[in-house]
Amino acid sequence: MSDNSKDITVVHLMRHGEVANPDGILYGRLPGYHLSELGRQMADRVADHLASRDVTYVVASPLERAQETATPIAKAHGLDLDTDERLIEADNVFQGKTFGVGDGALRKPENWKHLVNPFKPSWGEPYIDQVVRMMGALNAAKDQARGHEAVLVSHQLPIWIVRSYVEKRRLWHDPRRRQCTLASLTTFTYLGDRIVSVGYTEPAIDLVPAHLRAGAKPVQGQSKAFGA
Repeated sequence: MSDNSKDITVVHLMRHGEVANPDGILYGRLPGYHLSELGRQMADRVADHLASRDVTYVVASPLERAQETATPIAKAHGLDLDTDERLIEADNVFQGKTFGVGDGALRKPENWKHLVNPFKPSWGEPYIDQVVRMMGALNAAKDQARGHEAVLVSHQLPIWIVRSYVEKRRLWHDPRRRQCTLASLTTFTYLGDRIVSVGYTEPAIDLVPAHLRAGAKPVQGQSKAFGA
């Protein structure tokens, strides 16, 4: 452990804003999907929310929607925006298709082979692989911003998986129960090199369409502390 082991470092893991996707495609890692006008408003709102914070490092997934979400945050603090491939969206075999409840995808025999193991999951990047890369990105940001704050812009599933790992929950889950709405902040506080608490806030919740909100009411300042 470093000589600065007692420093408090705060790492905010942010989900990108709303994406322009009129056809309802599962876009995954596909290029060319940008923030909608509402998504840009969400990004600006979070930039304003974090403007007074001691942010010294901003980094994003290489996908356009994450880069565009992170840009106003970096600009507000006079920082260059870095890119970390480890923050990318989870891989998914249904990328580029419409796939969801009620669209008939589950009745197509060609899809069944991808749905045999929800615990891995069999349709995409293994959960444990997401944990490894996301923890690597979190710890790298902690080192870059030691004693200050960092903002990392990523995607819903990887954010939820790494939070579940840190909070010692099972990794397989019901996607409808993820607490990671658009433009939300999942905040990891480090004491030295150890995570001591996890918080969750929704600075742009009033901009999020009602059917996409996580839960019945806005969540602000929720946190979970870990023992010494």
